[in-house]
Amino acid sequence: MASSSNIPVLCAGDVLTRDEFERRYAAMPDLKKAELIEGVVYMPSPVRCRQHGDPHFLLSGWLSDFARATPGVRGGTDVTLRLDQENEPQPDLLLRVAGPTGRSRVDADGYLVGPPELVVEVAASSVSYDLHQKLRVYRRVGVPEYLVLRVLDEQVDWFVLRRGVYEPLVPDRSGILRSDVFPGLGLDVPALLRGDAAGLQAAVSAGIGTPEHEALVRRLTS
Repeated sequence: MASSSNIPVLCAGDVLTRDEFERRYAAMPDLKKAELIEGVVYMPSPVRCRQHGDPHFLLSGWLSDFARATPGVRGGTDVTLRLDQENEPQPDLLLRVAGPTGRSRVDADGYLVGPPELVVEVAASSVSYDLHQKLRVYRRVGVPEYLVLRVLDEQVDWFVLRRGVYEPLVPDRSGILRSDVFPGLGLDVPALLRGDAAGLQAAVSAGIGTPEHEALVRRLTS
């Protein structure tokens, strides 16, 4: 994608339509990440290793483990989402149902259109708009589950959409959160916070092959 001197530079705080946002973004190939939230451009700060890179890597492995064991489910990293004319976020991670029963689809341009079943954000400097502006957008467009890892607070918020309202999932006695949308997907929160990849994998392995997970696989592959 070649830049053009005739196209204005994309700047944080710009108020744009989605088409104009994409036009300016495409003209800046060196720009790594920008998002359009409620018509306003957000450009996250540079990514630090311990505050973003490390937990992002752990969560990516966690979702990959589940997707590999669940036909019909696919994940993504830093995928641009076309949600509506004022919102084009680029979440850190997502998990979605592929095929006709899923809520999202890949359009002719290769972008993902519509709400994936699970959106995951790793939030340090971005925690304010991840838990406010983005949360409201994801709720309105019907993202069924939204997970935010608040790195500096060492907290995980996992919301499930029920009757149009995001309600927090509650961990069990072992500190494991379990997805409503993807039965068998469990997140060992203490393991995540201490950077224990094996602990995250164990929680997923425990959910794979359960009756609930097998029912999900049958539904997605029937």
